[in-house]
Amino acid sequence: PPEDGRGPLSGLLLRVSRDSPSGPEPDPVLGFQIQDLGLPGVPAEFVPRISRELLEGAFPDGAPFVLEAPTYHLEAAGYGPADPALLISPRIAVQVIGLALLEAVPQSRLEELADPEDRDGDGISGRIPWTTSMVDGAPVVGRLGWKGQSAGVVDQTAKALAEDIGLTSSVEPWDGCMASQEACLDQPNGGEPEVSDAIFERIVLYTRALAVPARRAADDPDVRDGKVLFSQLGCAGCHVPRHETGPFAPLPELAGQEIYPYTDLLLHDMGPGLADGRPSASASGSEWQTRPLWGIGLLEAVNGHTRLLHDGRADGVEEAVLWHGGEAEGPKAAFMALSRRERSQLVAFVEDL
Repeated sequence: PPEDGRGPLSGLLLRVSRDSPSGPEPDPVLGFQIQDLGLPGVPAEFVPRISRELLEGAFPDGAPFVLEAPTYHLEAAGYGPADPALLISPRIAVQVIGLALLEAVPQSRLEELADPEDRDGDGISGRIPWTTSMVDGAPVVGRLGWKGQSAGVVDQTAKALAEDIGLTSSVEPWDGCMASQEACLDQPNGGEPEVSDAIFERIVLYTRALAVPARRAADDPDVRDGKVLFSQLGCAGCHVPRHETGPFAPLPELAGQEIYPYTDLLLHDMGPGLADGRPSASASGSEWQTRPLWGIGLLEAVNGHTRLLHDGRADGVEEAVLWHGGEAEGPKAAFMALSRRERSQLVAFVEDL
């Protein structure tokens, strides 16, 4: 970044909305996502920049650590200044593996794991994320997205096509151009819809079918010890290891599979440190859906980085744990109390999933 501490965003989307009694609504100028690029003659909405405050700390054993607290700035406004009431949440892309298997986890399993009133007193009060199906408008369990805001791969695909690259489909016929953006509205389109149902179905099938990688070092002694620590510290309270898939009409062959995604697919309050203040579907501004951990150790090989959490503020597993708060405050404190070798073992286990 330049000397002023600001640098361009890389691989981040800025989700925005306006609050209302009925829930988040699109900003009348910006919609649901800030677009920092445009076709010739179509101004970008903003150029986002990021600055980072370094937060220094130390483990009880004296080992130091540094966390980066990001702040986001909207510059070069293409349509006037942002409304002061604008709610902003930066997002990096989630892993696109094993998604159909997550869709196939029965709703009854989530109901079994949910404990919104924390009746068992373990400090974990996960609740089912509810959203609205883009296909028929019905209330459904949100399986995907950082806040469980997408019903499944169909909805996620339609949103990505429309909001990320401005392509309409029969599921989402709106391309994100707001009524105030005349230059955007005047652009020719590629048909109505621009993505045919046949192409849309192929994208959905491909995305659903992307497999989960095999573990690489499950028999390594440090990895095995890390697995024990993972359970002892309470990490498995939210990152639930095992599920069994139920009937799944789009891909019947996925039913009855034993899977290990390490998620409960529930919403959890992660505390003020990670709160974005932006509700989404049924999630509050401090709630996030538990991320699956499978494949996390291959992030660098696939994406060329090791940035984790919703906005990529954590560089690696250890920093991600240190950002945990709220319902995860207990497991985080237990992690910090480990020896240096034990922390390394737990990280080795997570990176082998």
